[in-house]
Amino acid sequence: QVQLVESGGGLVQAGGSLRLSCAASARTLELYAMGWFRQAPGKEREFVAAHSGSGISGSALTYYADSVKGRFTISRDNAKTMVYLEMSSLEPEDTAVYYCAASRFAAQTMATRKTMDYWGSGTLVTVSS
Repeated sequence: QVQLVESGGGLVQAGGSLRLSCAASARTLELYAMGWFRQAPGKEREFVAAHSGSGISGSALTYYADSVKGRFTISRDNAKTMVYLEMSSLEPEDTAVYYCAASRFAAQTMATRKTMDYWGSGTLVTVSS
């Protein structure tokens, strides 16, 4: 069982920045692809970003939704079992509850996979205009 706890959400003005954190209870976080999703009021949950972990090659792969490319950056620290989402140039359309997720499957599948192995409970990000 893996527990994921998000933090770092809050109220920010348009154009501002926030860093979300996800603390994972897993001692072997490197076994999972990690991702961020979000759900805006009245909308379905959508993919934001995914991180593959370093793997055997030592090189990590990251994936982003088109709407956040160039503005958001996902990173992870397996030693600290933490995953981060750096968000900049925030827009009111980024207002949502942001969820951290862990998947045993490849990171590139997180954008289309409906189910994850573990979900956090979410943290609210509100961007004012």
